[in-house]
Order: sequence, then structure tokens, then C-alpha cells
Amino acid sequence: MLGRLSWDSTIGEFATTVSDLAQRIAEILAENLGLKSTFFAENCLAGTCYLRMNRYPQCPISSEVFGLMPHTDSDFLTILHQDQVGGLQLVKDGRWITVKPNPKALIINIGDLFQAWSNGAYKSVEHRVTTNQQVERFSIAYFLCPSYDTLIQSCSEAPVYRKFSFREYRQQVQEDVHETTGYKVGLPRFLR
Repeated sequence: MLGRLSWDSTIGEFATTVSDLAQRIAEILAENLGLKSTFFAENCLAGTCYLRMNRYPQCPISSEVFGLMPHTDSDFLTILHQDQVGGLQLVKDGRWITVKPNPKALIINIGDLFQAWSNGAYKSVEHRVTTNQQVERFSIAYFLCPSYDTLIQSCSEAPVYRKFSFREYRQQVQEDVHETTGYKVGLPRFLR
């Protein structure tokens, strides 16, 4: 078992490493679109991004119980490390597929903000987590987020989405989740 100091050091090192990785991936994706690669470094500071550790206890009730409901991430990018239990699923070609755990790999999800910013060139990935009946599951995710005042504006001359701030987007998502009993509407609310 890790001591408190060792735990803090390990998590701090992990957070720094994935933060740097997220910034670099975002720069590469922006460059692929012919856009300003410094946008993310200027708007996604250490204080606006976050790391979340998830524990999904075993669930003997049913394999139909979700540890995390189907959704897309509201950030630019998510970097995820899942344990060997598995349970992460994503939609591909209209069907749910299971992401096989790989201890030597990280999962990179495009989030809603990147989809809007890229004018749909990159798509936010709908995903969910199923529970395991016998074993608990763990994952750790890093979310590349801008400040609440950052304006998300499509890079295209014919934008699909209207301009909005991250604050406005988060507030709308929270309202939708509250009003729709846990379901996120997301980007369709911001279409032109």
C-alpha cells in the first residue's frame, strides 16, 4: 500500500505527464486542421483541467446496470487509463463495442468542445461503463478543459455550431441533465 506522500507524488507525476500529453495531442490535431496550435496552451491551464479517479463497485444485481450512463465528454480531450477488469464501451457504426483493456495503452477521447471547435471534423465519442458482477473496476481520467470564459468558436467559414463559452456549455449541460433525469443533450443545443 502506498503511503500518503508516495501516493501524492505518484498522482502528481501522472497528472503532469498526462497534461503534457493532452496538450501535445491537441496541438497535433489543431495543426492537422491548419489551425493555431497554441490555442490549447493559452486556454487550457493546469487550474482548468482535472484528474478524476473512478471506482465502480461490483454489482451482483444485473449486467444491465451502468457504472456510467451513455454520454460524451464535455471537454476538449480525455485521456483515460482503465484497469484490467474492463467495462468501457463506445459507439461505433451505431453499435456498442467493448474496449479491451490494455495495460500499456491509454484511451484518448475527443470531447464535445473539440468537435465544436473543429466544426465536426473530429467527433466526440459516445461511451458508457458497464458494471461487473464479480469484481470492482477502477479507472483514472484526465480532462483537458478551458477556462469557463473561453469562447468556443468553429474553425470553419460555414460553422455548424454557434459561438459559446465553456461556462454557457457547462450550465446548459447541467440544466439538461437535471431536466432529463440524467441524460445530457450536449452539442445539439448549440447548432446554428
